[in-house]
Amino acid sequence: MNPFTYERASDTSAAIELAKGNAAARYLGGGTNLVDLMRETVERPEMLVDVTGLPRGIEPRADGGLLIGAAATNTALAADGHVRAHYPLLARAILAGASAQIRNMATVGGNILQRTRCRYFYDTAAACNKRQPGAGCDARDGFNRYHAILGASPACVATHPSDMCVALAALDATVHLDGPAGPRSIALSDLHRLPGDRPDIETELKAGELITAVELPPLLFARRSTYRKVRDRASYAFALVSVAAALDIDDSGVVRDVRLALGGVAHKPWRASAAEAALKGRPAGPESFRAAAEAELAAATGLRDNAFKIELAKRTIVAVLGELTGDDA
Repeated sequence: MNPFTYERASDTSAAIELAKGNAAARYLGGGTNLVDLMRETVERPEMLVDVTGLPRGIEPRADGGLLIGAAATNTALAADGHVRAHYPLLARAILAGASAQIRNMATVGGNILQRTRCRYFYDTAAACNKRQPGAGCDARDGFNRYHAILGASPACVATHPSDMCVALAALDATVHLDGPAGPRSIALSDLHRLPGDRPDIETELKAGELITAVELPPLLFARRSTYRKVRDRASYAFALVSVAAALDIDDSGVVRDVRLALGGVAHKPWRASAAEAALKGRPAGPESFRAAAEAELAAATGLRDNAFKIELAKRTIVAVLGELTGDDA
Protein backbone atom coordinates (compact mmCIF):
# COMPACT_ATOMS: atom_id res chain seq x y z
CA MET A 1 0.00 0.00 0.00
CA ASN A 2 1.20 3.51 -0.82
CA PRO A 3 -0.04 6.03 1.78
CA PHE A 4 -1.06 9.47 0.52
CA THR A 5 -2.85 12.57 1.72
CA TYR A 6 -5.99 13.97 0.09
CA GLU A 7 -6.86 17.64 -0.25
CA ARG A 8 -9.82 19.23 -2.02
CA ALA A 9 -9.07 22.54 -3.70
CA SER A 10 -11.65 25.32 -3.54
CA ASP A 11 -10.25 27.13 -6.59
CA THR A 12 -7.33 27.15 -9.00
CA SER A 13 -5.04 29.19 -6.76
CA ALA A 14 -5.66 26.87 -3.83
CA ALA A 15 -4.93 23.80 -5.96
CA ILE A 16 -1.62 25.23 -7.15
CA GLU A 17 -0.62 26.22 -3.63
CA LEU A 18 -1.44 22.78 -2.24
CA ALA A 19 0.70 21.02 -4.86
CA LYS A 20 3.48 23.61 -4.91
CA GLY A 21 6.95 22.21 -4.28
CA ASN A 22 5.76 18.61 -4.00
CA ALA A 23 6.96 16.59 -6.99
CA ALA A 24 4.94 13.60 -5.76
CA ALA A 25 1.63 15.50 -5.72
CA ARG A 26 -0.97 14.76 -8.40
CA TYR A 27 -4.07 16.64 -9.44
CA LEU A 28 -7.16 14.42 -9.27
CA GLY A 29 -10.06 14.92 -11.65
CA GLY A 30 -12.46 12.07 -12.27
CA GLY A 31 -9.72 9.55 -11.43
CA THR A 32 -10.60 7.23 -14.30
CA ASN A 33 -6.93 6.84 -15.24
CA LEU A 34 -4.94 7.97 -12.19
CA VAL A 35 -6.75 5.66 -9.75
CA ASP A 36 -6.12 2.68 -12.04
CA LEU A 37 -2.42 3.56 -12.17
CA MET A 38 -2.32 3.83 -8.38
CA ARG A 39 -3.92 0.39 -8.03
CA GLU A 40 -1.25 -1.05 -10.31
CA THR A 41 1.46 0.83 -8.32
CA VAL A 42 2.60 2.56 -11.51
CA GLU A 43 1.75 5.92 -9.91
CA ARG A 44 2.68 6.44 -6.23
CA PRO A 45 1.60 9.97 -5.32
CA GLU A 46 2.18 11.31 -1.84
CA MET A 47 -0.68 13.79 -2.19
CA LEU A 48 -3.86 13.98 -4.27
CA VAL A 49 -5.27 17.43 -4.88
CA ASP A 50 -8.93 17.11 -5.90
CA VAL A 51 -9.69 19.66 -8.64
CA THR A 52 -13.20 18.56 -9.57
CA GLY A 53 -14.57 21.75 -8.03
CA LEU A 54 -12.72 23.97 -10.48
CA PRO A 55 -14.47 25.69 -13.43
CA ARG A 56 -16.50 23.32 -15.60
CA GLY A 57 -18.45 25.72 -17.76
CA ILE A 58 -18.75 25.31 -21.53
CA GLU A 59 -19.07 28.85 -22.86
CA PRO A 60 -19.49 30.00 -26.48
CA ARG A 61 -17.32 33.03 -27.24
CA ALA A 62 -18.40 36.17 -29.02
CA ASP A 63 -16.16 35.31 -31.97
CA GLY A 64 -17.82 31.90 -32.42
CA GLY A 65 -15.20 29.91 -30.53
CA LEU A 66 -15.69 27.94 -27.33
CA LEU A 67 -14.11 27.98 -23.86
CA ILE A 68 -14.27 24.68 -21.98
CA GLY A 69 -13.52 24.47 -18.26
CA ALA A 70 -11.00 21.74 -17.47
CA ALA A 71 -13.31 20.19 -14.87
CA ALA A 72 -16.17 19.78 -17.37
CA THR A 73 -17.06 16.13 -17.72
CA ASN A 74 -16.77 14.30 -21.00
CA THR A 75 -20.52 13.64 -20.87
CA ALA A 76 -21.33 17.34 -20.55
CA LEU A 77 -19.02 18.29 -23.40
CA ALA A 78 -20.35 15.63 -25.78
CA ALA A 79 -23.95 16.61 -25.00
CA ASP A 80 -23.45 20.37 -25.33
CA GLY A 81 -25.61 21.86 -28.07
CA HIS A 82 -22.94 24.26 -29.33
CA VAL A 83 -20.41 21.42 -29.61
CA ARG A 84 -22.84 19.20 -31.49
CA ALA A 85 -23.76 21.97 -33.93
CA HIS A 86 -20.38 23.60 -34.49
CA TYR A 87 -17.82 20.87 -33.69
CA PRO A 88 -19.57 17.52 -34.30
CA LEU A 89 -16.26 15.65 -34.64
CA LEU A 90 -15.53 16.48 -30.97
CA ALA A 91 -18.84 15.09 -29.72
CA ARG A 92 -18.38 11.94 -31.81
CA ALA A 93 -14.83 11.42 -30.60
CA ILE A 94 -15.88 11.62 -26.96
CA LEU A 95 -18.79 9.23 -27.48
CA ALA A 96 -16.43 6.76 -29.16
CA GLY A 97 -13.98 6.93 -26.29
CA ALA A 98 -15.52 5.24 -23.28
CA SER A 99 -18.65 3.93 -21.63
CA ALA A 100 -21.28 6.33 -20.28
CA GLN A 101 -20.18 5.62 -16.71
CA ILE A 102 -16.59 6.64 -17.46
CA ARG A 103 -17.67 9.70 -19.46
CA ASN A 104 -19.77 10.81 -16.49
CA MET A 105 -16.65 10.85 -14.31
CA ALA A 106 -13.82 11.75 -16.68
CA THR A 107 -12.91 15.43 -16.96
CA VAL A 108 -11.57 17.32 -19.96
CA GLY A 109 -8.29 18.13 -18.23
CA GLY A 110 -7.82 14.56 -17.08
CA ASN A 111 -8.61 13.17 -20.51
CA ILE A 112 -5.88 15.33 -22.03
CA LEU A 113 -3.32 14.12 -19.49
CA GLN A 114 -4.22 10.44 -19.43
CA ARG A 115 -1.29 8.10 -19.86
CA THR A 116 -0.74 5.30 -22.36
CA ARG A 117 -2.58 2.01 -22.06
CA CYS A 118 0.47 0.03 -23.22
CA ARG A 119 0.36 -3.28 -21.37
CA TYR A 120 4.09 -3.14 -20.68
CA PHE A 121 3.70 0.26 -19.03
CA TYR A 122 1.08 -1.18 -16.70
CA ASP A 123 3.06 -4.36 -15.97
CA THR A 124 5.63 -3.43 -13.34
CA ALA A 125 7.53 -6.66 -14.07
CA ALA A 126 8.13 -5.58 -17.69
CA ALA A 127 10.89 -3.32 -19.00
CA CYS A 128 9.46 0.12 -19.77
CA ASN A 129 11.43 3.32 -20.34
CA LYS A 130 8.31 5.38 -19.76
CA ARG A 131 7.85 3.95 -16.29
CA GLN A 132 11.56 3.54 -15.46
CA PRO A 133 13.99 5.47 -17.70
CA GLY A 134 16.81 3.28 -18.98
CA ALA A 135 14.99 0.01 -18.34
CA GLY A 136 14.34 -0.81 -22.00
CA CYS A 137 11.14 -1.35 -23.99
CA ASP A 138 9.61 -4.82 -23.98
CA ALA A 139 6.91 -3.68 -26.40
CA ARG A 140 9.33 -3.48 -29.32
CA ASP A 141 9.76 -7.26 -29.43
CA GLY A 142 6.57 -8.12 -27.57
CA PHE A 143 2.90 -7.90 -28.51
CA ASN A 144 2.77 -4.56 -30.30
CA ARG A 145 -0.47 -4.63 -32.31
CA TYR A 146 -1.67 -1.38 -30.71
CA HIS A 147 1.61 0.50 -30.84
CA ALA A 148 2.98 3.48 -32.76
CA ILE A 149 3.76 3.66 -36.47
CA LEU A 150 4.61 7.39 -36.48
CA GLY A 151 7.00 9.41 -34.33
CA ALA A 152 8.22 6.46 -32.27
CA SER A 153 11.78 5.94 -31.06
CA PRO A 154 13.99 3.04 -29.96
CA ALA A 155 13.08 4.00 -26.39
CA CYS A 156 9.28 3.82 -26.73
CA VAL A 157 6.56 2.78 -29.16
CA ALA A 158 3.54 3.50 -26.95
CA THR A 159 0.52 5.42 -28.24
CA HIS A 160 -1.60 8.13 -26.67
CA PRO A 161 -5.03 6.68 -25.86
CA SER A 162 -7.35 9.71 -26.02
CA ASP A 163 -10.04 10.03 -28.67
CA MET A 164 -11.05 13.50 -27.51
CA CYS A 165 -7.50 14.81 -27.98
CA VAL A 166 -7.44 13.72 -31.62
CA ALA A 167 -10.48 15.91 -32.28
CA LEU A 168 -8.97 18.78 -30.28
CA ALA A 169 -5.75 18.53 -32.30
CA ALA A 170 -7.71 18.76 -35.55
CA LEU A 171 -9.60 21.79 -34.23
CA ASP A 172 -6.45 23.79 -33.35
CA ALA A 173 -7.38 23.79 -29.65
CA THR A 174 -5.42 25.88 -27.16
CA VAL A 175 -4.81 24.61 -23.63
CA HIS A 176 -4.79 27.19 -20.84
CA LEU A 177 -2.52 26.43 -17.88
CA ASP A 178 -1.81 27.92 -14.49
CA GLY A 179 0.96 27.15 -12.04
CA PRO A 180 3.53 28.55 -9.62
CA ALA A 181 5.01 30.75 -12.36
CA GLY A 182 1.60 32.09 -13.42
CA PRO A 183 -0.81 31.43 -16.29
CA ARG A 184 0.19 30.59 -19.85
CA SER A 185 -1.28 28.90 -22.92
CA ILE A 186 -0.02 26.26 -25.34
CA ALA A 187 -1.41 24.70 -28.50
CA LEU A 188 -2.85 21.24 -27.86
CA SER A 189 -0.72 19.93 -30.73
CA ASP A 190 2.40 21.12 -28.87
CA LEU A 191 1.39 19.97 -25.38
CA HIS A 192 2.27 16.28 -25.78
CA ARG A 193 5.82 15.21 -26.60
CA LEU A 194 7.16 12.50 -28.88
CA PRO A 195 9.18 9.92 -26.92
CA GLY A 196 12.73 10.55 -28.13
CA ASP A 197 15.08 9.18 -25.49
CA ARG A 198 12.88 10.41 -22.59
CA PRO A 199 9.44 8.85 -22.99
CA ASP A 200 8.83 9.37 -19.28
CA ILE A 201 8.49 13.12 -19.98
CA GLU A 202 5.12 13.08 -21.71
CA THR A 203 4.04 16.74 -21.88
CA GLU A 204 5.39 20.27 -21.83
CA LEU A 205 3.76 21.01 -18.47
CA LYS A 206 6.07 22.55 -15.89
CA ALA A 207 6.20 21.43 -12.26
CA GLY A 208 2.93 22.11 -10.47
CA GLU A 209 1.06 23.33 -13.55
CA LEU A 210 -2.63 22.63 -13.90
CA ILE A 211 -4.88 22.67 -16.97
CA THR A 212 -7.61 25.25 -16.32
CA ALA A 213 -9.43 25.40 -19.67
CA VAL A 214 -9.38 24.44 -23.32
CA GLU A 215 -10.27 26.96 -26.01
CA LEU A 216 -11.49 26.20 -29.52
CA PRO A 217 -11.15 28.87 -32.21
CA PRO A 218 -14.06 29.70 -34.48
CA LEU A 219 -13.97 27.32 -37.44
CA LEU A 220 -17.08 27.62 -39.56
CA PHE A 221 -16.34 24.64 -41.77
CA ALA A 222 -16.01 22.37 -38.71
CA ARG A 223 -19.77 21.91 -39.07
CA ARG A 224 -18.77 19.52 -41.86
CA SER A 225 -16.67 17.23 -39.71
CA THR A 226 -16.61 13.75 -38.27
CA TYR A 227 -14.59 11.24 -36.29
CA ARG A 228 -14.08 7.60 -37.17
CA LYS A 229 -12.48 5.04 -34.88
CA VAL A 230 -11.29 1.66 -36.12
CA ARG A 231 -10.93 -0.87 -33.31
CA ASP A 232 -10.91 -4.58 -32.63
CA ARG A 233 -14.39 -4.54 -31.12
CA ALA A 234 -17.22 -2.05 -31.20
CA SER A 235 -17.60 -1.80 -27.44
CA TYR A 236 -15.14 0.76 -26.10
CA ALA A 237 -11.81 -0.62 -27.26
CA PHE A 238 -8.85 1.68 -27.79
CA ALA A 239 -8.21 2.75 -31.36
CA LEU A 240 -6.09 0.84 -33.81
CA VAL A 241 -6.45 3.93 -35.98
CA SER A 242 -8.77 6.90 -35.71
CA VAL A 243 -9.30 9.95 -37.91
CA ALA A 244 -10.74 13.36 -37.03
CA ALA A 245 -11.51 15.47 -40.07
CA ALA A 246 -13.17 18.74 -41.10
CA LEU A 247 -13.42 19.70 -44.74
CA ASP A 248 -14.12 22.94 -46.62
CA ILE A 249 -14.88 22.62 -50.33
CA ASP A 250 -15.51 25.52 -52.70
CA ASP A 251 -18.24 25.66 -55.33
CA SER A 252 -15.97 24.12 -57.96
CA GLY A 253 -15.31 21.03 -55.82
CA VAL A 254 -11.79 22.02 -54.78
CA VAL A 255 -10.55 21.67 -51.21
CA ARG A 256 -10.32 25.17 -49.78
CA ASP A 257 -9.28 24.13 -46.28
CA VAL A 258 -9.04 20.95 -44.23
CA ARG A 259 -8.22 19.76 -40.73
CA LEU A 260 -6.97 16.22 -40.13
CA ALA A 261 -5.63 14.41 -37.08
CA LEU A 262 -4.92 10.75 -36.37
CA GLY A 263 -5.20 8.66 -33.22
CA GLY A 264 -3.82 5.25 -32.30
CA VAL A 265 -0.69 5.82 -34.37
CA ALA A 266 1.72 7.86 -32.24
CA HIS A 267 2.88 8.85 -28.78
CA LYS A 268 0.71 11.98 -29.10
CA PRO A 269 -2.43 12.99 -31.00
CA TRP A 270 -1.02 13.21 -34.52
CA ARG A 271 -1.87 16.32 -36.56
CA ALA A 272 -1.75 15.23 -40.20
CA SER A 273 -0.05 18.35 -41.55
CA ALA A 274 1.44 16.66 -44.61
CA ALA A 275 -1.96 15.36 -45.68
CA GLU A 276 -3.54 18.78 -45.14
CA ALA A 277 -0.89 20.45 -47.29
CA ALA A 278 -1.35 17.86 -50.02
CA LEU A 279 -5.12 18.36 -50.10
CA LYS A 280 -5.42 22.15 -50.21
CA GLY A 281 -6.17 23.35 -53.71
CA ARG A 282 -6.82 19.82 -55.00
CA PRO A 283 -10.10 18.33 -56.24
CA ALA A 284 -12.10 16.77 -53.43
CA GLY A 285 -12.09 13.18 -54.63
CA PRO A 286 -10.64 9.72 -53.99
CA GLU A 287 -7.41 10.29 -55.93
CA SER A 288 -6.55 13.43 -53.98
CA PHE A 289 -7.55 11.80 -50.70
CA ARG A 290 -5.34 8.78 -51.36
CA ALA A 291 -2.39 10.98 -52.37
CA ALA A 292 -2.78 12.96 -49.15
CA ALA A 293 -2.90 9.78 -47.08
CA GLU A 294 0.22 8.48 -48.81
CA ALA A 295 2.02 11.75 -48.03
CA GLU A 296 1.10 11.55 -44.35
CA LEU A 297 2.09 7.92 -43.88
CA ALA A 298 5.29 8.10 -45.95
CA ALA A 299 7.41 8.12 -42.78
CA ALA A 300 5.43 5.42 -40.98
CA THR A 301 7.29 2.35 -39.71
CA GLY A 302 5.59 -0.84 -38.61
CA LEU A 303 6.57 -3.39 -36.00
CA ARG A 304 5.99 -7.14 -36.17
CA ASP A 305 2.32 -6.99 -35.16
CA ASN A 306 1.21 -3.53 -36.27
CA ALA A 307 2.54 -2.94 -39.80
CA PHE A 308 -1.02 -3.41 -41.07
CA LYS A 309 -1.92 -0.09 -39.42
CA ILE A 310 -0.05 1.84 -42.13
CA GLU A 311 -2.45 0.78 -44.87
CA LEU A 312 -5.37 0.87 -42.44
CA ALA A 313 -4.61 4.52 -41.63
CA LYS A 314 -4.45 5.41 -45.32
CA ARG A 315 -7.76 3.74 -46.08
CA THR A 316 -9.44 5.31 -43.07
CA ILE A 317 -8.33 8.79 -44.11
CA VAL A 318 -9.75 8.22 -47.60
CA ALA A 319 -12.99 6.80 -46.21
CA VAL A 320 -13.54 9.64 -43.74
CA LEU A 321 -12.89 12.35 -46.33
CA GLY A 322 -15.16 10.48 -48.70
CA GLU A 323 -17.88 10.49 -46.06
CA LEU A 324 -17.58 14.26 -45.72
CA THR A 325 -18.00 14.71 -49.49
CA GLY A 326 -20.91 12.28 -49.62
CA ASP A 327 -18.84 9.77 -51.61
CA ASP A 328 -17.90 7.03 -49.14
CA ALA A 329 -18.82 4.03 -51.25
